[in-house]
Amino acid sequence: MVKAYLALGSNVGDRKARLRAALTFLEDNKDIKVEKVSSLYESEPVGPVKQGNFYNMVVEIGTNLAPEALLKTCQLIEQRLKRKKTVRWGPRTIDLDILLYDFLEVNLEELIIPHPEMKNRAFVLVPLLEIAPEAKLPSGKTLRNYLSLLPPESRPHKIGTFKL
Repeated sequence: MVKAYLALGSNVGDRKARLRAALTFLEDNKDIKVEKVSSLYESEPVGPVKQGNFYNMVVEIGTNLAPEALLKTCQLIEQRLKRKKTVRWGPRTIDLDILLYDFLEVNLEELIIPHPEMKNRAFVLVPLLEIAPEAKLPSGKTLRNYLSLLPPESRPHKIGTFKL
């Protein structure tokens, strides 16, 4: 199995319930084993659209799925949880992003790994580094270094935990 990291976020409706449902769908997939789950964090939205705060978390998984198949699985979970893509950086019931997939680099129109905005988002780096303190990009650069460059006020607020 390959080790991968996924970011999960929600800012519409019962955010915690949607994250729990997404986690359950991941756990129920025979080709995915959820290994670690970060704490639950709350963060302000990024971008120009006025909207509510997000709940965010990161999970470490082991998977037999190729990157493109993992993306399709994440998109299927988003569909099952009624995600509608209407506005870029707009509100969403659920968002699943592939952050890292082993030490692989993927550059396709529909999928870029490592996630291109990961190093600029404290709401991704903080939960990722909680469960993978030594996480690195395929280039070998540590993600902890990128977090140190972000303003302290951009860090998400820890609000709870999820159990496997």
